[in-house]
Amino acid sequence: MLLVVNSGSSSLKLAVFDGTVEVARASVTEIGPDGHAAALGSALAKAGVPIARLRAAAHRVVHGGALLTETCRVTPGVLAGIAACVPLAPLHNPANLVGIEAVAALAPGLAQYACFDTAFHATNPEVAVTYALPLAERQRGLRRYGFHGISYAALVRVLAAEGPLPGRLLACHLGNGASLCAILNGRSVATTMGYSPLDGLTMGTRSGSIDGNAVLRLAEVHGVARAAEILNRESGLLALGGSNDLRMLHANEASFALQHFAYWAVRHAGSMVAAMGGLDAVVFTGGIGENDAWMRKEILSGLAFMGVSSDPDANARNESTLHDPTSRVAIRIVPADEERQIALETQAVIAREGA
Repeated sequence: MLLVVNSGSSSLKLAVFDGTVEVARASVTEIGPDGHAAALGSALAKAGVPIARLRAAAHRVVHGGALLTETCRVTPGVLAGIAACVPLAPLHNPANLVGIEAVAALAPGLAQYACFDTAFHATNPEVAVTYALPLAERQRGLRRYGFHGISYAALVRVLAAEGPLPGRLLACHLGNGASLCAILNGRSVATTMGYSPLDGLTMGTRSGSIDGNAVLRLAEVHGVARAAEILNRESGLLALGGSNDLRMLHANEASFALQHFAYWAVRHAGSMVAAMGGLDAVVFTGGIGENDAWMRKEILSGLAFMGVSSDPDANARNESTLHDPTSRVAIRIVPADEERQIALETQAVIAREGA
């Protein structure tokens, strides 16, 4: 069996797969310092999964930088690479390292693998990822990376299994963290998140795209640490509507916040479509993308000039337009399936190692 781990600074989520079948799932919150190994053991015990039955563990790692661009076995060199990306993802990579350490403490010798959220976007052309900064700054790693890559890879897998994959696919991962991805013939060619997950769409608590001088002004007034807190944890829908939960925003009729989210999704969607040279399909995933019909319709209405279907939820009635030749642009909802994607990618690496 394969253990899939998604670790946060004070939380732990895990899923266990036997082949392609998920056999257990558990989560632990409010973990104290140095408590991840104990929490992991407790979660596995509650799930009824003996550690001795685990063949390997696979970890979601948010940032792999420019060098770690595919799922791989965790080695000292890979650990060093993940640690080197801590300045690029200070809220995420340290927690991912803690998860790897927790598994090593609980099951010494168990093979571990890392699956990177940035990897799917390694196919973006240089012109798409390069900031127009002096060479010295670019050499420090200041460039676009993109995130939600595991989710996008899962989305492509699901659609490809159903039939011919749309050539020009606008993928919308909409949740508390939100991004769009331009997927051309199954490969990412552009995405809205950049150097960090802050860039792009309006999000639950993140501002989305903002002028660099506005960031500098926040830092001047509040200091760098406080400015980062404002941009990442106090902005977005929370700042505009008083909540980062769209259900609450709908209930409170926080129309400006909702319209802001939809407006900027449409604005950025235009950029993604331009990067692909056209549009064949729009696919939604993530908590908002899967569950908020009003938001889907609002976004798609803004894309009507591109030939988007006037019925964004046909697939909810098992009337998928994905391969309907009468529809100029197909629309789908694909449930997020990141843990299974991590499991499948890891199993493929294990198979290659054994060959």
